[in-house]
Order: sequence, then structure tokens, then C-alpha cells
Amino acid sequence: MKTFLSYFFYLGINWNFRIASYVIWQEIKGEKKYRINTTGANELKSMEKQGIDISHATVYMPVTYFQLEEIFRELPRDQRKHFMDIGCGKGRALCVAAHHGYGKVTGIDFSEEFCLAAKKNLEITKEDFPSLTYTITTQDASLSPIPLDVDCIFLFNPFDEVIMVRVVRSIMSSLKLHPRNLNLAYANPLYKKLFLEKGFTETYYSKRLKYLEMSILNFRPEKPEV
Repeated sequence: MKTFLSYFFYLGINWNFRIASYVIWQEIKGEKKYRINTTGANELKSMEKQGIDISHATVYMPVTYFQLEEIFRELPRDQRKHFMDIGCGKGRALCVAAHHGYGKVTGIDFSEEFCLAAKKNLEITKEDFPSLTYTITTQDASLSPIPLDVDCIFLFNPFDEVIMVRVVRSIMSSLKLHPRNLNLAYANPLYKKLFLEKGFTETYYSKRLKYLEMSILNFRPEKPEV
């Protein structure tokens, strides 16, 4: 309960207490429903002390459970094979993805501490879905290739535009090597234009309580001329 209380005051001070009350209620329900431990905010100061470059990172905050469940209501049900979270934190989105039909999930984060937490949470999720396969990699997102079978990528504004430009480049390289239908679920989509400029189209958008914004973008390869 101490974690929820600390997170409540963090959200209240940085956003407002109306949003904080709503989010915390959803946090309590979500953590209980999925049996994982992902609530909290981290200012990344401890990583900086370890010599990790955090100059392009944003504060760790998990996407809200109701936004995640909103995403999976909107994503096509016949395209749920490999879900990837870039900036996965403690693995919340990966665990929820497994509960919504994805049998393979991949997470990347530059924090070894977060990656270890993600693995623990995914092991709990595997108790419900024994066939689930997962890969968690501690790595700079800008250096990580995008697996050629990924059909959905999740982002929750994990870093600034400098890194996002490189991530977009990696995604487009993957699509060039293996043209396919790819969905991008983007919470707090500050750099959505980078994807739209590369041929993605927005198929879903929502915004609640001023700060809780969500976009789903889709890329479809051009059909070859006959």
C-alpha cells in the first residue's frame, strides 16, 4: 500500500489529484487482476549514479491498465503473434499482452533493474500461460533490431526525439526486410508525426483526463503493381 500511496502523491503533484485518484484505483485493481508488481514512478537518479546515460530517457511510469485494455479492445484479434515493448520497464504491457492472446513477447529496457523485475512478472504470467515465450533484453533501444515477426510494437513515450528517430529507422528497416502489417500502440504519442511521415496511418485515437492519450498506428506494405 505504501507504493500506491507514494505513486498517488507523485501523480497528484505532477498532474492533479483528480487524475491521481482515478489512476490509483485502476492500479490497485490491475495489479490484483494480473497478479504482477509494476506500480510506481522512478526518477532514474539511481541509474545516473551507476554511470548509465539517462540524457535521452524519460521518467519511468507504467501505462495505465485501462489504457492497455483499451488498446487490446481495438487491436485486430486475428493479428496477435509477437508483441514488443520498447522501453518495457517492469513488463506491465508484456504481461497484459499475454492475457490478450499474444504467445510471444519481447521487451527492451536500458535498466537492468527494470528488466529483472519484468522477468519476475512474466514468470508469474507464465503460470497462467505456460506456452508463453518471452525475451527481455537490457539494451539501448536505439541499438536494438526489431524482430522480423513482430506484429505489434508498444511505446509509452520512453525517450526523447533523438532516440525515437533511431527507433523509427530500426522499425522501417525491419519492415523493409520483411514487409508486413504492423500495428504500433503509442501512449502519450509526442512524436507520432515521425511515424505518420513514414507511411503509418492512425486507426484509433483517444484522450482522457487531459494527460491520458493513446494512439494506434498501422503500417501496411504497398501492394506490388500487377
